[in-house]
Amino acid sequence: MNDFQEFVSKSMLWFEGLAAVVALFHYNTVKKQYWKFFVFYLVFIFLCEAFGRWGNFIYFSKAKYYNYFVMPAQFIFFYWLYAAKSLGKPKLFLILSLLYLFSFIPNELFFSESKIIFAFNYTFGCLILMLLIVMEYYKQITSQNILNFGRNRMFYINLGVTLSYIGTLPFFAFYSPLRKYLEIWNVYFDYFLISGVIMYILFSISFIWGKQSS
Repeated sequence: MNDFQEFVSKSMLWFEGLAAVVALFHYNTVKKQYWKFFVFYLVFIFLCEAFGRWGNFIYFSKAKYYNYFVMPAQFIFFYWLYAAKSLGKPKLFLILSLLYLFSFIPNELFFSESKIIFAFNYTFGCLILMLLIVMEYYKQITSQNILNFGRNRMFYINLGVTLSYIGTLPFFAFYSPLRKYLEIWNVYFDYFLISGVIMYILFSISFIWGKQSS
């Protein structure tokens, strides 16, 4: 990484921590709602990322830690938040989560040469998330409270997830081939880092400005 990328990478970790602190500060206002699990999620992700940066990887590699644990936890949580809670479709959550988990099978059988990023698995997980994002946007656009979108917590979360996960989909889907074109790879990597920072800022804003009561 160059100096700019190193700076933004460190900044993203601290913005993750900031989002966790902001969420904890608002915990009492959401502790009787399902949003308390979003608080737990932000704390969990910050701890995972902190371990990813400073932890000791003796018994397993950092790549396995992210591919088999951190990324699946993120995808499944967002499937739950979108499908089961925001869209009110718990069966859809179960179906999509199972489909995502099953994607590890072809990944192991046909894409085992991918050592850093499980491109197939990540791409499939993002495509599922994209479907839920579109459904959420449709729900927000057709809502009677569309003029009060600034008070909708899911508006900020959906925007952040769109910019980060969907915006970086081409980067991770073609991660290995792009390594041969370092200039293009660096542009995508810069976007990945910057969009990550913006996403966690939006997560923080969702607690500060979002007043969704359920």
